[in-house]
Amino acid sequence: MIMREIVFDTETTGLSPADGHRLVEIGCIEMINKVETGHHFHRYIHPQRSMPSEAQAVHGLSESFLSDKPLFPEIVADLIEFVGDSPLIAHNAAFDFSFLNWELQACGFDPICLSRMIDTLAIARTRHPGAKHSLDALCTRYGVDRSQRVKHGALLDAQLLAQVYVELTGGRQIGFSLAETSREPQPEFGSAMAAVQRRFRPARPHAASEAELARHTAFVSTLTDPLWSALHHAA
Repeated sequence: MIMREIVFDTETTGLSPADGHRLVEIGCIEMINKVETGHHFHRYIHPQRSMPSEAQAVHGLSESFLSDKPLFPEIVADLIEFVGDSPLIAHNAAFDFSFLNWELQACGFDPICLSRMIDTLAIARTRHPGAKHSLDALCTRYGVDRSQRVKHGALLDAQLLAQVYVELTGGRQIGFSLAETSREPQPEFGSAMAAVQRRFRPARPHAASEAELARHTAFVSTLTDPLWSALHHAA
């Protein structure tokens, strides 16, 4: 069974679209049966508003850098086509869904149903109660290399999260993938047995020799009141 999932991350101008904040970057990673396919979707987006210094300090995207980037309506068709109807995985997913669905609805598109949302933060809290659950902390826990993560970036963070998600959900079941991909024909049992060349050997002798019988008789004669003697007389 093929399972397609999309791991994604966003960068924004602030914490809530209700306060007038907008998307400035989205990165999506395609996974099939929890293996990255190499296909991804990545866009920077002009937010049509100023960039607060606090947000720029997090992701490093300035108004100048974003000034020539497309508006969300210009990238929405490609985004919807890439995402399709697959489940969407994000860390603290409610945040990313709120911005994505606001932008979709502002363009006249239906919001993505929350039943498709998989939140790795919620999974991490269940698996590791009391521990740190940030993406950085989870990368450290699972040995995911985050040395390139100087600042937040949607595509890089989605790539890191894809690896963390695999570990959070039990790792790749390599045996299943091998079973699916190994299609080499195997010989039938009958034909395999027919190919076996049996070698028959003569039976080895198991009877006692005369010398062994003599030694046994001598040993038995030394026994006093053996048990079988009593049984013989009783019979």
